[in-house]
Amino acid sequence: MRFENLENRERSEIPAPAAPRPDVEQNPPGQESEEQVSEQPRADAVRDFGSITTNNGEHTIHCLTIVGQIEGHYSLPSQNKTTKYEHIIPQIVAIEESPDIEGLLVILNTVGGDVEAGLALAELLAGMKKPTVSIVLGGGHSIGVPLAVSAKRSFIVPSATMTIHPVRMSGLVLGVPQTFYYFQKMQERIVDFITRNSHISAERLTGFMMNTSELVLDVGSVLDGEAAVREGLIDQLGSLHDAIECLHRMIEEGKANGDGQPEKDKA
Repeated sequence: MRFENLENRERSEIPAPAAPRPDVEQNPPGQESEEQVSEQPRADAVRDFGSITTNNGEHTIHCLTIVGQIEGHYSLPSQNKTTKYEHIIPQIVAIEESPDIEGLLVILNTVGGDVEAGLALAELLAGMKKPTVSIVLGGGHSIGVPLAVSAKRSFIVPSATMTIHPVRMSGLVLGVPQTFYYFQKMQERIVDFITRNSHISAERLTGFMMNTSELVLDVGSVLDGEAAVREGLIDQLGSLHDAIECLHRMIEEGKANGDGQPEKDKA
């Protein structure tokens, strides 16, 4: 009986590695091209923080995304899609201080989250000197509303919605008057911020919050893109192109004025 050498046979069937093409420049082992090195930080920023800095040859803008649930003082379960406010705060400071970045585009698709964390981010955005534009995609619910109106110009796509409802609290709640007083003061802070940075009145906004005829299991209202603009909550309907075009125009106006501020500001 005859036996074949299986080891030699398997080796003979393994194809030899392809020889390097002479017309393509090969990098030494362990060394990357300059293009690969320059793209790596951008890829890391998108993966870790959902942000990126772009340059169209005329203006350099930074894109910041706020998605999922805004995580505040307590960590949420790992299966939740979250935006961590401790990641966003230093980015906002760095953008404001950077001499290279000329404007900020904020893209929102959030269900809300921690009230104090969201309001802190909104106050930082509203206090920036550089041109800022926000656009709501999908949803800008709950504490996402102050974030949407914090930019100097706000956009919303027609299919997006914004849920306006009273302040909620999870966990242990004491049934004492002080608890409800705390809720009221927190809600007044939110209403005051929204009305200062948009064109909706406090009475109209509170009416949407306390609406009991729209949501089945909750108190509040849901506004689509057209309704949000009609009520003065958001400045205008538009797409990504409209938001970026507006940001570039604001940058040009700021340069023309010589102080970095656009001509029209919601101060």
